[in-house]
Amino acid sequence: MLPEVNLRPPFNITRASHVVLHVADLAKSREFYVNIVGLVVSDQTEDTCYLRGLAEACHHSLVLVQSQGAATCKRIGFRVFFEEDLDLAYAFFKAEGLPAEWAEVAHQGRTLHVEDPYGTKLELCASMETRPRMYLEIEKFKGAHGQRLDHYQIFSPDTHASCAFYSRLGFRNSEYLAHGDQLLGAFMYRKGTCLDLAIVQNDGPCLHHFAYTVSESHNIFTACDLAGIYGYSASVERGPGRHGPGGMLFVYLRDPDGHRVELFNSHYQTIDIEIEPVRWDAATLSTNVRWGLPAPHRWYFEATPFEGAVQIATASPPKPETLETYVQKLSAAQP
Repeated sequence: MLPEVNLRPPFNITRASHVVLHVADLAKSREFYVNIVGLVVSDQTEDTCYLRGLAEACHHSLVLVQSQGAATCKRIGFRVFFEEDLDLAYAFFKAEGLPAEWAEVAHQGRTLHVEDPYGTKLELCASMETRPRMYLEIEKFKGAHGQRLDHYQIFSPDTHASCAFYSRLGFRNSEYLAHGDQLLGAFMYRKGTCLDLAIVQNDGPCLHHFAYTVSESHNIFTACDLAGIYGYSASVERGPGRHGPGGMLFVYLRDPDGHRVELFNSHYQTIDIEIEPVRWDAATLSTNVRWGLPAPHRWYFEATPFEGAVQIATASPPKPETLETYVQKLSAAQP
Protein backbone atom coordinates (compact mmCIF):
# COMPACT_ATOMS: atom_id res chain seq x y z
CA MET A 1 0.00 0.00 0.00
CA LEU A 2 2.55 2.61 1.11
CA PRO A 3 5.64 3.25 -1.02
CA GLU A 4 9.02 2.26 0.40
CA VAL A 5 10.81 5.05 2.25
CA ASN A 6 14.43 5.92 1.49
CA LEU A 7 15.92 6.31 4.96
CA ARG A 8 19.17 7.60 3.42
CA PRO A 9 17.77 10.14 0.97
CA PRO A 10 19.86 12.00 -1.63
CA PHE A 11 19.70 15.21 0.43
CA ASN A 12 18.50 16.03 3.93
CA ILE A 13 15.24 17.96 4.31
CA THR A 14 14.73 18.72 8.01
CA ARG A 15 11.32 20.38 8.34
CA ALA A 16 8.54 22.53 6.95
CA SER A 17 9.90 26.07 7.05
CA HIS A 18 7.87 28.86 5.46
CA VAL A 19 5.04 29.63 3.07
CA VAL A 20 4.84 32.51 0.59
CA LEU A 21 1.35 33.81 -0.29
CA HIS A 22 0.05 36.43 -2.69
CA VAL A 23 -2.50 38.76 -1.09
CA ALA A 24 -4.72 41.55 -2.41
CA ASP A 25 -4.38 43.95 0.54
CA LEU A 26 -1.11 43.68 2.46
CA ALA A 27 -2.25 45.78 5.43
CA LYS A 28 -5.47 43.81 5.84
CA SER A 29 -3.68 40.46 5.66
CA ARG A 30 -1.02 41.60 8.13
CA GLU A 31 -3.77 42.63 10.54
CA PHE A 32 -5.39 39.19 10.25
CA TYR A 33 -2.22 37.25 11.00
CA VAL A 34 -1.06 39.56 13.80
CA ASN A 35 -4.36 40.22 15.58
CA ILE A 36 -6.06 36.84 15.13
CA VAL A 37 -3.33 34.22 14.63
CA GLY A 38 -0.90 36.14 16.84
CA LEU A 39 2.21 36.19 14.64
CA VAL A 40 5.04 38.72 14.97
CA VAL A 41 6.22 40.99 12.14
CA SER A 42 9.94 40.56 11.51
CA ASP A 43 10.23 43.03 8.63
CA GLN A 44 8.06 44.79 6.09
CA THR A 45 8.69 46.51 2.77
CA GLU A 46 6.27 48.35 0.54
CA ASP A 47 4.94 45.12 -0.97
CA THR A 48 6.08 42.29 1.36
CA CYS A 49 5.48 41.42 5.02
CA TYR A 50 7.57 38.80 6.84
CA LEU A 51 6.05 37.14 9.92
CA ARG A 52 7.05 34.48 12.41
CA GLY A 53 5.55 32.67 15.40
CA LEU A 54 6.35 33.52 19.01
CA ALA A 55 8.63 30.49 19.44
CA GLU A 56 10.44 30.91 16.13
CA ALA A 57 14.00 32.24 15.94
CA CYS A 58 14.26 32.19 12.15
CA HIS A 59 13.29 35.38 10.36
CA HIS A 60 10.01 34.25 8.79
CA SER A 61 7.62 31.38 8.47
CA LEU A 62 4.95 33.34 6.58
CA VAL A 63 5.63 35.80 3.76
CA LEU A 64 2.77 37.93 2.42
CA VAL A 65 3.35 39.48 -1.00
CA GLN A 66 1.12 42.23 -2.38
CA SER A 67 -0.31 41.14 -5.72
CA GLN A 68 -2.72 42.58 -8.27
CA GLY A 69 -3.51 39.12 -9.60
CA ALA A 70 -5.00 35.95 -8.18
CA ALA A 71 -4.49 34.98 -4.54
CA THR A 72 -2.07 32.15 -5.19
CA CYS A 73 0.61 30.37 -3.21
CA LYS A 74 4.02 31.31 -4.54
CA ARG A 75 6.00 28.59 -2.72
CA ILE A 76 6.03 26.30 0.28
CA GLY A 77 9.43 26.14 1.91
CA PHE A 78 11.48 23.36 3.45
CA ARG A 79 14.79 23.62 5.29
CA VAL A 80 17.74 21.40 4.46
CA PHE A 81 20.46 20.72 7.01
CA PHE A 82 23.67 21.72 5.22
CA GLU A 83 24.52 24.05 2.35
CA GLU A 84 25.81 21.02 0.43
CA ASP A 85 22.29 19.54 0.58
CA LEU A 86 21.18 22.33 -1.74
CA ASP A 87 23.71 21.24 -4.37
CA LEU A 88 22.63 17.63 -3.95
CA ALA A 89 18.98 18.68 -4.29
CA TYR A 90 19.76 20.64 -7.45
CA ALA A 91 21.45 17.58 -8.97
CA PHE A 92 18.56 15.33 -7.93
CA PHE A 93 15.82 17.46 -9.46
CA LYS A 94 17.80 18.03 -12.66
CA ALA A 95 18.38 14.27 -12.99
CA GLU A 96 14.62 13.72 -12.57
CA GLY A 97 13.89 16.21 -15.35
CA LEU A 98 12.13 18.51 -12.89
CA PRO A 99 12.51 22.31 -12.66
CA ALA A 100 15.38 23.51 -10.47
CA GLU A 101 16.86 27.00 -10.38
CA TRP A 102 18.75 29.16 -7.92
CA ALA A 103 16.98 32.21 -6.51
CA GLU A 104 17.91 35.30 -4.52
CA VAL A 105 15.48 35.56 -1.58
CA ALA A 106 15.63 38.26 1.06
CA HIS A 107 16.64 37.22 4.61
CA GLN A 108 17.54 33.69 3.45
CA GLY A 109 20.82 32.05 2.56
CA ARG A 110 21.30 30.40 -0.80
CA THR A 111 17.88 29.30 -2.02
CA LEU A 112 16.74 26.70 -4.54
CA HIS A 113 13.40 26.72 -6.35
CA VAL A 114 12.15 23.29 -7.44
CA GLU A 115 8.90 21.53 -8.30
CA ASP A 116 7.58 18.06 -7.57
CA PRO A 117 6.25 15.91 -10.46
CA TYR A 118 2.80 17.53 -10.30
CA GLY A 119 4.02 21.12 -10.21
CA THR A 120 3.92 21.86 -6.46
CA LYS A 121 6.21 24.86 -6.03
CA LEU A 122 8.91 24.21 -3.42
CA GLU A 123 11.62 26.46 -1.97
CA LEU A 124 14.66 24.96 -0.25
CA CYS A 125 17.16 26.82 1.90
CA ALA A 126 19.74 25.87 4.51
CA SER A 127 19.87 29.08 6.51
CA MET A 128 17.91 32.19 7.38
CA GLU A 129 18.50 35.36 9.40
CA THR A 130 17.45 35.07 13.03
CA ARG A 131 15.51 37.20 15.47
CA PRO A 132 14.91 36.83 19.23
CA ARG A 133 12.24 34.33 20.17
CA MET A 134 9.23 36.11 21.66
CA TYR A 135 7.62 33.32 23.66
CA LEU A 136 8.50 34.83 27.05
CA GLU A 137 7.47 38.40 26.20
CA ILE A 138 3.93 37.77 27.30
CA GLU A 139 3.02 41.44 27.51
CA LYS A 140 3.42 41.66 23.72
CA PHE A 141 1.29 38.64 22.84
CA LYS A 142 -1.67 39.10 20.52
CA GLY A 143 -4.30 36.88 18.99
CA ALA A 144 -4.08 33.13 19.44
CA HIS A 145 -0.36 33.22 20.32
CA GLY A 146 0.73 31.23 17.24
CA GLN A 147 4.01 29.52 18.16
CA ARG A 148 5.58 27.95 15.06
CA LEU A 149 4.75 26.79 11.57
CA ASP A 150 4.29 23.04 11.67
CA HIS A 151 3.03 21.60 8.38
CA TYR A 152 1.26 21.96 5.06
CA GLN A 153 -1.50 20.00 3.38
CA ILE A 154 -1.51 19.88 -0.40
CA PHE A 155 -3.83 18.43 -3.04
CA SER A 156 -2.36 15.97 -5.53
CA PRO A 157 -4.14 14.32 -8.46
CA ASP A 158 -2.39 11.06 -7.48
CA THR A 159 -1.67 10.66 -3.78
CA HIS A 160 0.21 7.38 -4.16
CA ALA A 161 2.55 8.77 -6.82
CA SER A 162 3.18 11.93 -4.79
CA CYS A 163 3.73 9.88 -1.63
CA ALA A 164 6.24 7.73 -3.53
CA PHE A 165 8.14 10.82 -4.67
CA TYR A 166 8.41 12.33 -1.19
CA SER A 167 9.25 8.90 0.27
CA ARG A 168 12.33 8.94 -1.98
CA LEU A 169 13.27 12.22 -0.26
CA GLY A 170 13.13 10.57 3.16
CA PHE A 171 9.61 11.54 4.22
CA ARG A 172 8.01 8.86 6.41
CA ASN A 173 4.30 8.29 7.01
CA SER A 174 2.86 8.65 10.50
CA GLU A 175 -0.72 7.90 9.39
CA TYR A 176 -2.59 7.43 6.13
CA LEU A 177 -6.11 7.37 4.74
CA ALA A 178 -7.02 4.42 2.54
CA HIS A 179 -10.10 2.90 0.95
CA GLY A 180 -9.44 -0.70 0.04
CA ASP A 181 -6.08 -0.66 -1.72
CA GLN A 182 -6.36 3.00 -2.77
CA LEU A 183 -4.24 5.57 -0.92
CA LEU A 184 -6.23 8.79 -0.55
CA GLY A 185 -4.27 10.66 2.10
CA ALA A 186 -0.65 10.47 3.32
CA PHE A 187 0.54 12.22 6.48
CA MET A 188 4.31 12.55 6.08
CA TYR A 189 7.10 13.97 8.22
CA ARG A 190 10.80 14.74 8.45
CA LYS A 191 11.26 16.54 11.78
CA GLY A 192 10.30 13.75 14.19
CA THR A 193 6.71 14.70 14.90
CA CYS A 194 3.84 13.26 12.93
CA LEU A 195 3.52 15.84 10.16
CA ASP A 196 5.38 18.17 7.83
CA LEU A 197 3.47 17.46 4.63
CA ALA A 198 -0.01 15.99 4.22
CA ILE A 199 -0.98 14.88 0.70
CA VAL A 200 -4.67 14.38 -0.14
CA GLN A 201 -6.21 13.16 -3.38
CA ASN A 202 -7.92 15.97 -5.30
CA ASP A 203 -7.47 18.20 -8.33
CA GLY A 204 -4.09 19.85 -7.99
CA PRO A 205 -1.50 20.93 -7.25
CA CYS A 206 -3.01 23.21 -4.60
CA LEU A 207 -2.24 24.28 -1.04
CA HIS A 208 -5.12 23.20 1.17
CA HIS A 209 -3.75 24.77 4.35
CA PHE A 210 -0.72 25.58 6.44
CA ALA A 211 -0.73 25.12 10.22
CA TYR A 212 0.64 26.84 13.31
CA THR A 213 0.91 25.30 16.76
CA VAL A 214 -0.55 27.00 19.83
CA SER A 215 0.55 26.29 23.41
CA GLU A 216 -2.84 26.15 25.12
CA SER A 217 -6.14 24.66 23.99
CA HIS A 218 -7.98 27.85 24.91
CA ASN A 219 -5.93 29.74 22.29
CA ILE A 220 -8.02 27.96 19.65
CA PHE A 221 -11.20 29.49 21.09
CA THR A 222 -9.45 32.85 21.41
CA ALA A 223 -8.80 32.77 17.66
CA CYS A 224 -12.51 32.16 17.04
CA ASP A 225 -13.55 34.98 19.39
CA LEU A 226 -11.13 37.41 17.77
CA ALA A 227 -12.22 36.37 14.28
CA GLY A 228 -15.73 37.41 15.27
CA ILE A 229 -14.54 40.67 16.82
CA TYR A 230 -12.52 41.64 13.73
CA GLY A 231 -15.29 40.79 11.27
CA TYR A 232 -14.21 37.31 10.22
CA SER A 233 -16.92 35.24 11.91
CA ALA A 234 -17.82 33.54 8.62
CA SER A 235 -14.15 32.70 8.11
CA VAL A 236 -14.17 30.21 11.00
CA GLU A 237 -14.57 27.38 8.55
CA ARG A 238 -14.20 24.17 10.52
CA GLY A 239 -13.99 23.42 14.23
CA PRO A 240 -13.06 23.76 16.97
CA GLY A 241 -12.83 20.00 16.86
CA ARG A 242 -10.52 17.03 17.32
CA HIS A 243 -8.90 15.17 14.44
CA GLY A 244 -8.76 11.42 14.14
CA PRO A 245 -5.36 11.34 12.42
CA GLY A 246 -2.96 13.11 14.76
CA GLY A 247 -5.51 13.41 17.57
CA MET A 248 -5.04 17.15 17.98
CA LEU A 249 -7.57 19.88 18.77
CA PHE A 250 -7.93 22.26 15.84
CA VAL A 251 -9.70 25.10 14.11
CA TYR A 252 -9.45 26.20 10.46
CA LEU A 253 -9.72 29.86 9.48
CA ARG A 254 -9.82 31.57 6.08
CA ASP A 255 -7.80 34.76 5.75
CA PRO A 256 -8.98 37.84 3.78
CA ASP A 257 -7.92 36.21 0.48
CA GLY A 258 -9.35 32.78 1.28
CA HIS A 259 -6.02 31.15 2.16
CA ARG A 260 -6.66 28.55 4.87
CA VAL A 261 -4.69 28.44 8.12
CA GLU A 262 -5.06 25.83 10.85
CA LEU A 263 -4.32 26.34 14.53
CA PHE A 264 -3.78 23.20 16.62
CA ASN A 265 -2.37 22.26 19.98
CA SER A 266 -0.11 19.20 19.86
CA HIS A 267 1.70 16.46 17.97
CA TYR A 268 3.24 13.18 19.07
CA GLN A 269 6.84 12.10 18.35
CA THR A 270 7.68 9.74 15.51
CA ILE A 271 11.47 9.55 15.64
CA ASP A 272 11.96 5.85 16.36
CA ILE A 273 12.44 3.63 13.33
CA GLU A 274 10.18 0.79 14.53
CA ILE A 275 7.04 2.96 14.59
CA GLU A 276 4.58 1.80 11.94
CA PRO A 277 2.14 4.13 10.13
CA VAL A 278 -1.47 4.08 11.36
CA ARG A 279 -4.12 3.21 8.77
CA TRP A 280 -7.46 5.08 8.75
CA ASP A 281 -10.50 3.95 6.78
CA ALA A 282 -11.10 6.75 4.29
CA ALA A 283 -14.48 5.61 3.01
CA THR A 284 -15.87 9.07 3.82
CA LEU A 285 -12.60 11.03 4.13
CA SER A 286 -13.97 12.47 7.38
CA THR A 287 -11.14 13.08 9.81
CA ASN A 288 -13.36 13.73 12.82
CA VAL A 289 -13.15 11.22 15.61
CA ARG A 290 -15.77 10.46 18.26
CA TRP A 291 -17.42 13.88 18.14
CA GLY A 292 -17.98 16.86 15.88
CA LEU A 293 -19.89 17.45 12.67
CA PRO A 294 -18.45 16.78 9.20
CA ALA A 295 -16.63 19.64 7.51
CA PRO A 296 -18.47 21.79 4.96
CA HIS A 297 -18.10 21.03 1.27
CA ARG A 298 -15.70 23.93 0.71
CA TRP A 299 -13.22 22.53 3.25
CA TYR A 300 -12.83 19.39 1.17
CA PHE A 301 -12.68 20.97 -2.27
CA GLU A 302 -11.51 24.60 -2.07
CA ALA A 303 -7.77 25.29 -1.96
CA THR A 304 -5.17 27.84 -3.01
CA PRO A 305 -3.57 27.15 -6.42
CA PHE A 306 0.18 27.44 -6.81
CA GLU A 307 1.35 30.34 -8.92
CA GLY A 308 1.63 29.31 -12.57
CA ALA A 309 0.87 25.64 -11.93
CA VAL A 310 -1.30 23.75 -14.42
CA GLN A 311 -4.24 22.13 -12.63
CA ILE A 312 -4.56 18.38 -13.17
CA ALA A 313 -7.87 16.63 -12.56
CA THR A 314 -7.69 13.56 -10.38
CA ALA A 315 -9.02 10.27 -11.71
CA SER A 316 -10.36 9.46 -8.23
CA PRO A 317 -12.04 12.54 -6.75
CA PRO A 318 -12.92 12.36 -3.05
CA LYS A 319 -16.47 11.56 -2.07
CA PRO A 320 -16.68 12.71 1.54
CA GLU A 321 -19.70 13.11 3.70
CA THR A 322 -19.91 16.88 4.03
CA LEU A 323 -21.84 18.99 6.50
CA GLU A 324 -24.36 19.67 3.72
CA THR A 325 -24.99 16.00 2.90
CA TYR A 326 -25.12 15.15 6.60
CA VAL A 327 -27.84 17.74 7.18
CA GLN A 328 -29.74 16.47 4.14
CA LYS A 329 -29.70 12.93 5.52
CA LEU A 330 -30.94 14.16 8.91
CA SER A 331 -33.73 16.12 7.24
CA ALA A 332 -34.75 13.14 5.14
CA ALA A 333 -34.90 10.96 8.25
CA GLN A 334 -37.33 13.29 10.03
CA PRO A 335 -40.95 12.00 10.14
